[in-house]
Amino acid sequence: MERILVTGGAGFIGSCFVRQWIEQELGQVINLDKLTYAGNVDSLETVMNNPQHTLVEGDICNSELIKELLDKHKPTAIVHFAAESHVDRSIDGPEAFVETNVMGTFRLLQAAREYWEALPSSEKETFRFLHVSTDEVYGTLGKTGKFKETTPYAPNSPYSASKASSDHFVRAYHHTFGMPTLITNCSNNYGPFQFPEKLIPLMILNAMEGKPLPVYGDGQQIRDWLFVEDHCEAIRTVLSKGTPGEVYNIGGNSERANMDIVNSICQEVDTRCPNLPHGPCKNLITFVQDRPGHDRRYAIDASKIKNELGWEPKQTLEVGLGLTIQWYLDNPVWVNRVLTGQYRRERLGLKRRSA
Repeated sequence: MERILVTGGAGFIGSCFVRQWIEQELGQVINLDKLTYAGNVDSLETVMNNPQHTLVEGDICNSELIKELLDKHKPTAIVHFAAESHVDRSIDGPEAFVETNVMGTFRLLQAAREYWEALPSSEKETFRFLHVSTDEVYGTLGKTGKFKETTPYAPNSPYSASKASSDHFVRAYHHTFGMPTLITNCSNNYGPFQFPEKLIPLMILNAMEGKPLPVYGDGQQIRDWLFVEDHCEAIRTVLSKGTPGEVYNIGGNSERANMDIVNSICQEVDTRCPNLPHGPCKNLITFVQDRPGHDRRYAIDASKIKNELGWEPKQTLEVGLGLTIQWYLDNPVWVNRVLTGQYRRERLGLKRRSA
């Protein structure tokens, strides 16, 4: 039975990882989350009362808090999700991305290094620090080729630049200090519980409500789409089988243009909600000015994690997208609490508690 410290475990991907870990009875989770707009306690409802899960409200930039949690709980691993992650927000306000993604990761690494160096030899060998990153650090691709773990970094947005910096710090702590770190770089995630500012949930909810479906530029930007539950399974695989110091790309083998994704969502919503007064939903598509510095194409070569660790995605995009759309149709309470901000107003009464 493991004891792990998860940062950002109330976010979209982090909460999925925590739910899976607890539901599969893999051990104890100390869940540290700053509970910004992207951290939603509602997404942890099924595990909040489980004695194996402890939620601590706090900031990864708080070195004393990190040390306190490490000393008290003696985790066997740290899985680091916590990050500012929305590209548009990084364009409007880059400083928060530098503070959280760069300085936060640095301070977490510093505390983890001190903790790891003090462990007994047997525990020192098995400890892991897994840093969850993005394929956006590699920049953009032409019409052919895929990102490999050896692809040079060329970030094009403040968000991807901040994640690239954090990746370099994690790598440096392995090569300089010998810390047993792991890095995963994933493609675009989608699935239940995703915050509505992201492409897929935004299009689903706007289509259901008859609101415009804003598409950047010509909509031909290509992304590789990864179902969030597959991603979290891949992270567990890397955590248990990965070689310290290595990087593993995680992809969904599902390259699609944004316009294709939007059209598929329109068709699915039309089929599942045939009586919408504003149908067909494709009439809601509205082309808007492209995002500054918008990368044209991402594609992941995930052969390393398949060949070395035996992982590959289980969900096809067609099935995963259908499951995601149905989840948003079936969970109007969760959606409404996010859209109205109710989930944040109630959080004001939640104080950081000692775990």
